Amino acid sequence: MQLDHIDIVTDKTLKSTCHEGLLRVRRLILQNTYDDGTQSQPYNCDIVERRQIDAVSIALYDDVMVDGKKRIKVLLRKGIRAPVYLRKDQEDKKRPEPLYSTIYELVAGVLEDDDLGYEGVDHRAAEEAREEAGLSVDNSDIGSLGASFFPSPGITPEKVYLAACKGDLEDRGEAEGDGSVMEEGATVEILDLRDAIAMCRNGKIQDAKTEIGLIRLADYLGYIPQLDCFVDELPEGLRGKYSDLSVRETGYC
Repeated sequence: MQLDHIDIVTDKTLKSTCHEGLLRVRRLILQNTYDDGTQSQPYNCDIVERRQIDAVSIALYDDVMVDGKKRIKVLLRKGIRAPVYLRKDQEDKKRPEPLYSTIYELVAGVLEDDDLGYEGVDHRAAEEAREEAGLSVDNSDIGSLGASFFPSPGITPEKVYLAACKGDLEDRGEAEGDGSVMEEGATVEILDLRDAIAMCRNGKIQDAKTEIGLIRLADYLGYIPQLDCFVDELPEGLRGKYSDLSVRETGYC
């Protein structure tokens, strides 16, 4: 099932308060106080929040042999994202761009109220792998891809945790989804890691958390996409200089 178009049935914007809907907007007037005692002028600051403020994104991968060479395969979802699709209606766009009928993304989901601590991050990552990809994994198989990050800190306090898990990507059950229309029509694609990273650079993948997750996954696995080889395949002199930038040691933070 492919998207033909999206219609706006009702625009409730002008009749809604800032606290209605999935997201809420806090409209604040703030003032900074600095360590020397001086203060800034008061300024406007709008903050967009969900009730569940944070999310986890998981890089599902496997290594396979292709023509005698180890390749890393990754699983991505390709689905409809109405906000970017509706960019077509923005009259103030100054640059040409395609119609974003679908977007590639890593499997991801919001952290629920009972997802406590970093163990809760692992639990939610495993649940999303089952729900969005039909892949059954254990919480103990989930690994961190380094410190969490803020995707848009000038607008939202949302923090995204990045995880990884190896699994048999071809041995999947049915992806149940969460039952929402926003998840309808999503498909799963398995790509070569190097190709997926290249797609981030050429614009075929334009989701920031996905690019960050794929680059960190490459580091996590000791794979160098520009050279299309693993660290243990480097000449000894170069191998000794390689550092994975502590992705494995930092945890989620």
